[in-house]
Amino acid sequence: MKNLSFFLITTLFAAFSAVRSDPSDHRYKEGDSVPLYANKVGPFHNPSETYRYFDLPFCEPGDLKEKKEALGEVLNGDRLVSAPYKLEFQRDKESISVCNRKLSKQDVARFRSAVRKDYYFQMYYDDLPIWGFIGKVDKEGKDPSDYRYFLYKHIHFDVFYNKDRVIEINVRTDPNALVDLTKDSEVDAEFLYTVKWKETNTPFEKRMDRYSQSSSLPHHLEIHWFSIINSCVTVLLLTGFLATILMRVLKNDFVKYAHDEESAEDQEETGWKYIHGDVFRFPKFKSLFAAALGSGTQLFTLTVFIFILALVGVFYPYNRGALFTALVVIYALTSGIAGYTATSFYCQLEGTNWVRNLLLTGCLFCGPLFLTFCFLNTVAIAYKATAALPFGTIVVIVLIWTLVTSPLLVLGGIAGKNSKAEFQAPVRTTKYPREIPPLPWYRGTIPQMAMAGFLPFSAIYIELYYIFASVWGHRIYTIYSILFIVFIILLIVTAFITVALTYFQLAAEDHEWWWRYEITVYHKFLSCFSWLDV
Repeated sequence: MKNLSFFLITTLFAAFSAVRSDPSDHRYKEGDSVPLYANKVGPFHNPSETYRYFDLPFCEPGDLKEKKEALGEVLNGDRLVSAPYKLEFQRDKESISVCNRKLSKQDVARFRSAVRKDYYFQMYYDDLPIWGFIGKVDKEGKDPSDYRYFLYKHIHFDVFYNKDRVIEINVRTDPNALVDLTKDSEVDAEFLYTVKWKETNTPFEKRMDRYSQSSSLPHHLEIHWFSIINSCVTVLLLTGFLATILMRVLKNDFVKYAHDEESAEDQEETGWKYIHGDVFRFPKFKSLFAAALGSGTQLFTLTVFIFILALVGVFYPYNRGALFTALVVIYALTSGIAGYTATSFYCQLEGTNWVRNLLLTGCLFCGPLFLTFCFLNTVAIAYKATAALPFGTIVVIVLIWTLVTSPLLVLGGIAGKNSKAEFQAPVRTTKYPREIPPLPWYRGTIPQMAMAGFLPFSAIYIELYYIFASVWGHRIYTIYSILFIVFIILLIVTAFITVALTYFQLAAEDHEWWWRYEITVYHKFLSCFSWLDV
């Protein structure tokens, strides 16, 4: 087990490199072959929909090879293969022919459909990502039937170098070298490429900065800081609100009971004081409750570790494979936390079947995730998208769950069972529960969840916009320090609003607060956890 854990930790840090080229030091001599990999194609307006590069009838190299990819790269949908272009270090080329190809009617139709959907391609040159459109639509007439579709057949590569290292690469297409795809007829096409090398003074250590500058522009930073100020104002309002409740209501009650115990006993208790003997009554479905607590603790720990790795600069732009690898490995290694927390709390609630509770803890998050994965992977396979995981990758994930996650979960459960912690309520619980009075509709679970989610959402909605724009768009999110500040504010707001709503529930003489509290916290935490798809 120790060897497996060591192997996974080693894999985690080894996979934090970007799409790696063969020369690990990225140093080349004049004329050396620099690896260029074709990755994928897809519609520009739907970055989640991607396909293999050679699913379109491009020119294939004679020695087509698939690059061995890390676990995170496969999960991210990267499918790298050798590209048909040869870009030797510091070797200029002018209008080099890749191939002469006769496009059949089916090929023309496939290219025309891709151009109509604004398909782009992505490649990696010495670990640097490059993009370009495969064609254009000439909208001469207003009627779509009058549109003309063209395929770019000449690509220009502008490569910048500093001494013996590649610093930057840009790709552009020749607007005059086009293949007309409008008609359903066979077309002869010669695909060409040009390479121009230019020297630059940019150091190698800063070559990735250009990809993260878009999210660090002044107007973007102003929006992020506005988000933080908005969140801080929300925290201050909640702090004042809770302080008012604690200082005016609770303090008066405590002072009254401290000064005149006898008169307090003669008075009829109301509100939260009336149900003091029922507040710590164990919740219903305590096994499920403890399992949810354990899973939530594990996810919170996972989020903290991801933030630590992000703050130290591990997840730099277009290194998404590292994030997916970190999610899988850290989740596997923290499963013991879920087992310990769930079983320990379940035993405190006087539960007896701790083995069933442990199984429920292991399946509570992974079960729905597995069902969702099966559905989405089936759809991806049907459409032959790169999001479909190969069988080998699925086997690796299953082995990680079987050989690492499950044993650590069991070990954590055993440790939690043997911890012998006892639930010590500050007051005695009555034998029979009091009847809960009828409550208005707005005090129900669903309205309370909506009310509880509004303030935390208002504290993070600006950052969520940028996160979702990164997940389902072409924006790049790199300001993890600001995201971490917003995360801390979210935790504070969640704690405050949960305390306030729990007090109001108890004041209404509703002592079944356990599940309401857990659902509220879990619901808001999952909204924060969604950022991990970035």
